[in-house]
Amino acid sequence: MRLEGGGCVSTHAHMIYLDNHSTTICDYRVAEVIYSTLTETYGNSSSTVHEIGDCANLAVKVATKKIARVIQASSQEIVFTSGATESITLGIKGTIRNLQNADIKPHIAIASSEHKAVLDTCQALKAQDKIKLTILSADSQAHLDLSTLEKICASDIHLLCIMAANNEVGTIYPVEKIAAIAQKHNVPFLCDATQAVGKIPIRFHDWGITMLALSAHKLYGPKGVGALVVRKGHQLEPIMYGGGQQKGLRPGTLNVPGIVGLGEACRLRQLEMVEDERAIALKRDNLQTLLLQGIPGLVINGDINNRLAGNLLISIPDVPNSAVIARVRHKLAISTGSACTSGVEEPSHVLTAMGLAENVIEGSLRLGLGKFTTDEEVATAAEILISEIKSIRELL
Repeated sequence: MRLEGGGCVSTHAHMIYLDNHSTTICDYRVAEVIYSTLTETYGNSSSTVHEIGDCANLAVKVATKKIARVIQASSQEIVFTSGATESITLGIKGTIRNLQNADIKPHIAIASSEHKAVLDTCQALKAQDKIKLTILSADSQAHLDLSTLEKICASDIHLLCIMAANNEVGTIYPVEKIAAIAQKHNVPFLCDATQAVGKIPIRFHDWGITMLALSAHKLYGPKGVGALVVRKGHQLEPIMYGGGQQKGLRPGTLNVPGIVGLGEACRLRQLEMVEDERAIALKRDNLQTLLLQGIPGLVINGDINNRLAGNLLISIPDVPNSAVIARVRHKLAISTGSACTSGVEEPSHVLTAMGLAENVIEGSLRLGLGKFTTDEEVATAAEILISEIKSIRELL
């Protein structure tokens, strides 16, 4: 790679990108809309005392409607953030602060397979003695036991946090059923839908979700922008101060180009999601078949019948994933798990929560296909992995 114009440019134009769970390639149509907004709709959306500000404000309103449409929510329920991590933090801490104002020590329930944004936020609050915390266990496919979840919801908890789809193994959770259980016991339900929006149907209103977090860069939009969708009537306290924007919940000048990009990405996913995800699943299945045929002892992790279309988390129990990454990093963009923890020298917390064997965890590799992945790339990626893993085994 080299530096060019202040940025890093890969010198390997032939590299195959299979890290779409970490971030998707920004759709060129979205990039064009962002560029035109940057150069033409440059006003501050809060500065509506002149027409330039009015144009920016209108652009935000139009984008908000596009986002609301893809998740079947109301425009008035959307709060823009820098991404899903901030959205999750606002949803959890904002709820907790509101309850603490009522002199209640909140009790939160989460799953052991949640994203670190949920786990770390809740663990920090527990360490500060601000909450009681219950962690639901996951099975070997990262599923949750709904009967246990219902018992926990009936035990006087104040917030339930369950993701819509797992960011490592791709397991899709029964959000509609979970929301119904939470509603039955009057428990607010925060759903981390970061990996799900634009890939599977989400019905915020019909399912009774209380809060929902999403990020643009997981659905072919730009990095640095996301949203927290908050059902009308759910009370949050802000965790940032300094302005009255977005009803005071998230002060600061709105990222108009990013929001417009998120809106366009959502519009395109609504139009193309079904067809795209079907095609992605076929390519994923082809890659899985090729790898199973070419790598003896290969393990497929997670629920192969109920996962995101682009997800393929494999393990080669006798081959450390670090050895594979070292050999393919200039050819394939793949990962060993969540991008938020892949630089940390510790086993995947998701696979650990699933109770998988240590050698399976140490040999895990996450392959994430997207709408821009081609059949030729799938075939080449399989050849590279099969060849390199064979070479590593010969050295062991």
